[in-house]
Amino acid sequence: MTSSNPAVAPGSVRLTRAAEKLIVALDVPTSDAALLLADQLRGHAGVFKVGLELFSAQGPALVREMVERGARVFLDLKLHDIPNTVRGAAREVARLGVSMITIHAAGGRAMMKAALEGAQEGAGAGQPPLALAVTALTSLADHDLMDIGWRESSETVVLRLASLAQASALGGVVASPQEAASIRRNCGPGFAIVTPGIRPAAASRDDQARASTPEAAIRAGADFLVVGRPITQAPDPVDAARAIVREIETALGARESAGQESGDRLA
Repeated sequence: MTSSNPAVAPGSVRLTRAAEKLIVALDVPTSDAALLLADQLRGHAGVFKVGLELFSAQGPALVREMVERGARVFLDLKLHDIPNTVRGAAREVARLGVSMITIHAAGGRAMMKAALEGAQEGAGAGQPPLALAVTALTSLADHDLMDIGWRESSETVVLRLASLAQASALGGVVASPQEAASIRRNCGPGFAIVTPGIRPAAASRDDQARASTPEAAIRAGADFLVVGRPITQAPDPVDAARAIVREIETALGARESAGQESGDRLA
């Protein structure tokens, strides 16, 4: 990120601290739909996530346009390959000017370090994206992990992979709200925790096996919340985002009263 003030992205309006922590998942198939949502939610969310569906459909051009418009972009491609390939991919996505990227921690220490090197190369003299490790997908319950060979609970798997990511110098982790408190205790305050699977109390969990409300996730130690369908499919996305930001504000106040620190390190 080029702005020295974390609450102001280039060309953007000023955001509240709570809004900074809201990441809106643009899980839509077209550039027009994504840009419309980003424009509607300008000033109400700090970051916009571009995932596999949207990136596969629209490619780097959409990401470049969003960045040029002043949006912070979380490019969630979950890189996972041999270290040299991941290094090259991380270099190219960093050249797009994105603010966050994801790497599968299960790829191992060498792969994660290669991703960091590639991201630094791609950023040049600028700020490299915050590199986040993916631990266990929030769609996986304990029995799913057993099916793919993990003989431990999801929390144990997540903590091991989060520790490996921290030891590999990644800046944070993507993990479900249920593991946020354990990760914060295990990894300390300087490690960012990004939590998907966020659903307001009245919303459906859809395909998230380990979901949580915004307030509960922030209280547990999450730094950034990823919210998709409850906002993007709402009759009024702005109202839906505002309601979630209010929950975040309440939780931040409670967390600060308890003296808890965060790992929020977006530049």
